[in-house]
Amino acid sequence: MFPATTATADPGYGKLTRMNGPIHLLTTGGTIACTRDADGALVPTMSARDLVAAAGLRDAEVTARDLTRLDSSSITLADLDHVLAAVREAIDHGASGVVLTHGTDSLEDTALALDLVHDSDAPVVLTGAQRAFDHPEGDGRDNLLGAAAAAADPANRGRGVLVFFGGRLLPARGLIKTHTSDLAGFTLAGDAGPRPAPVAHEGLTGLRIPILAAWPGAGAEFVDACLSPTAPADGVVIEALGSGNMGSAMGEGVARVLAAGVPTVISTRVPFGAVSLAYGGAGGGASLKARGAIGAGVLSPGQARITLATALAAGVDPAGLF
Repeated sequence: MFPATTATADPGYGKLTRMNGPIHLLTTGGTIACTRDADGALVPTMSARDLVAAAGLRDAEVTARDLTRLDSSSITLADLDHVLAAVREAIDHGASGVVLTHGTDSLEDTALALDLVHDSDAPVVLTGAQRAFDHPEGDGRDNLLGAAAAAADPANRGRGVLVFFGGRLLPARGLIKTHTSDLAGFTLAGDAGPRPAPVAHEGLTGLRIPILAAWPGAGAEFVDACLSPTAPADGVVIEALGSGNMGSAMGEGVARVLAAGVPTVISTRVPFGAVSLAYGGAGGGASLKARGAIGAGVLSPGQARITLATALAAGVDPAGLF
């Protein structure tokens, strides 16, 4: 169970002696809680108490609660509402910090969803693992210990939502997963700028915000489907090419979506650097910006979707959160 790993936590976040109150651990499943079934497939089976015990944490240090047990690729907006409410409840009940374990497939999306509404000074730290609970050289134990120490560290109060992974403590905003299996796993796409003021969590459940990928010569059929009278989109995120561009046919479709009043954000499939929306033409970022499209900055398509959903639910101008 959680054997020692070669990934070593930053010394500044590897000690639990600075705890000044209980840390609340909330779990959602993911690889950190996975074991192999009879067919060799990874399945989230371990509970919050299992993780605490395997990491050698004491009940006086950490209280543990299971929220759900999922692969993070399956987490819905309704699940996110449940997670956000549970974190809020833990803080309201006196947690000095909160740790959330999560699968790595969408960890950065959930981290930003929390950060956009987190209005407390109490640290909230997400973590997970690239290797399963029963892997002989697992990384979950060190990641969990590092996250707990970071959540307990008074120096992290007021810093918003953070992610501890592979010995590094990173902000939620602008975070991307950069490798499918490397123990470092996550990094920042670039300078995301200052953290915007938190907004109210008004519930994301039911919002329809697709991410539509551009490719060279892409048409408008998937964009036009967002205007379907039976299942219209509440917002749209375009995973554009380069610094925020797409072919002219797709761009014309985006223009129609914007003309219909559907909030639209342009991100990019490029992992590093900001969207600039500088080019002209029907599919150029500058042309679509002039029609009302919002640039995602360094936020990935997934984080752009979460940001747009949060803004629409809270009834605020989406541009203010980018």
